[in-house]
Amino acid sequence: MTVQVSGDTDVRPGATPTIEVYDFQRPTTLGRERMQALTLGLDNFSRQWGTQLTAMTHSVAHVRMESIGVERYGEYVESLPEQTTMVIVQVAEQSGRAVLQFAQDTALGWVGRMLGGTAKLVPPARAFTPIEGTVLGRMLGYLLEDLSYSLDKLIDGPLSVDSIQFSSQTAQAAGAGQFMLVARFVIALGDTVAPTTLAIPLDSLADSEASSRRRFASSQRTTVQLAPVPVSVALRLAPAVVGPSYVLGLAEGDLIRLPHLQSRPLDVVVDDVIIAGAAVGANASRLACVIVSLEEHS
Repeated sequence: MTVQVSGDTDVRPGATPTIEVYDFQRPTTLGRERMQALTLGLDNFSRQWGTQLTAMTHSVAHVRMESIGVERYGEYVESLPEQTTMVIVQVAEQSGRAVLQFAQDTALGWVGRMLGGTAKLVPPARAFTPIEGTVLGRMLGYLLEDLSYSLDKLIDGPLSVDSIQFSSQTAQAAGAGQFMLVARFVIALGDTVAPTTLAIPLDSLADSEASSRRRFASSQRTTVQLAPVPVSVALRLAPAVVGPSYVLGLAEGDLIRLPHLQSRPLDVVVDDVIIAGAAVGANASRLACVIVSLEEHS
């Protein structure tokens, strides 16, 4: 059922109210701020994609995002051609998968240009050969890196290619009723214009607060795992630089001049990384060190 509801209505006399169409079968599950952030991120992704295509195909390419919205996976698949390239993308360890879709002949045209072909040679739509699949896989790897970078904290986990299929009807990336964020793009490369789509499960889009809590919990788990691991700690003077002949000529009783000042603390070192400064002390009958400063590490 679809009804019309008023949005931000101007109540001044004679003003035309703003009317929005709301579909109860497709609820707005993303807030306005999150949708704006996703739109900005995907706009940035489209610009990076155009730059990448230009560099790899040696032809000027432009990628423009036409629309972004929420659709059920079944509705999304019904809007696609039956024969098309469906790149199934794994999102971390999520059960649902994202989809990057484009026409087969479009992808073959990209590969042909990357291998030195021209725009006049447009191959018919077909499955990729092993060489073509390798070349396309390299491009997809860069593309998913750009997508992860553009969405940054908005997507919950790293992206990787799970498989490439050639039928929209048999590519089971998600359940038919699962909600997806669907972005539709147009790619202009030379004289060709090709539509393409990107669908990401809403469950894979991280809520900023929840994502922060997960990252904190993950860091806590890492700390718990690393806490009992033994490490070697050393107390070190500043090293002196000498030549091999000096080392080979050392004899018992020789003095080595070190550049370490008496007023300077010694270095506390773990795995050749300075973590603190310390002064020499004692603990009962054993030598010890007293920490006097800590080094900051990013």
